Parts: sequence; structure tokens; C-alpha cells
Amino acid sequence: QVQLVESGGGSVQAGGSLRLSCAASGNSYSKMRMGWFRQVPGKEREGVAAIATYGTAYYADAVQGRFTISKDNAKNTLYLQMNSLKPEDTAMYYCAADARRIGGSLRSSGYDYWGQGTQVTVSS
Repeated sequence: QVQLVESGGGSVQAGGSLRLSCAASGNSYSKMRMGWFRQVPGKEREGVAAIATYGTAYYADAVQGRFTISKDNAKNTLYLQMNSLKPEDTAMYYCAADARRIGGSLRSSGYDYWGQGTQVTVSS
């Protein structure tokens, strides 16, 4: 069983930055692929960034060039550095983990474990 706990959300003005963290429990963290997703009320959860077990990162077009995903296996922690934030980035952000596959994926169906989420609010 894997437990994920997100932190780092908050309120920021447009153009600002935030760094989200996701602390994971479990001994197989280095073998898991990870992802960040976001969701606003009334809409489906969407993939933001993902990282494969071998380190390759993938990004949604909407965040490419502004967000950076990284994974610290020694600390069992996943990060999402978010720069140049826009009001449309406002959402609940979730981290996700999958221990069965190795490639990166922005599809929520590809993950077995989810955190509780952290709210990000960007004002104009």
C-alpha cells in the first residue's frame, strides 16, 4: 500500500510561483511512476505532468515551459515547480503513483494511488 500526502498549495497572484510536494510512503517509491493532476469543480481530472520510473518527464500543453516535475527517490518525494502561474491554473492538485508500469502517463486511469489534494488559487 502506498500513501501520498501533498503540500505546498496556496493563493498567489498571476505570474507568481508555487512548489508542490508529494511525500510518499512505501519501499518501492523509486520503482513507481508518478504524476500530477488537477481538477476544478464540474470538470474531469486532467493530467498536468508525469515522470517515468527512468526519469523522463511529460507535460500537458497548457503547462509546458512553465511547470517542472521532479522526483527525489532518496526523500520519497515528488515535486511540481509551477512558475508564471495563470488564473486558469486554479484547481485542486493531486499527486498519483503507479507501481505496475514504468512509462510516463497523463491519463488518470494509469494510476493506482492518489493523494488527498492541495488547493492552488491564482488571482488576476
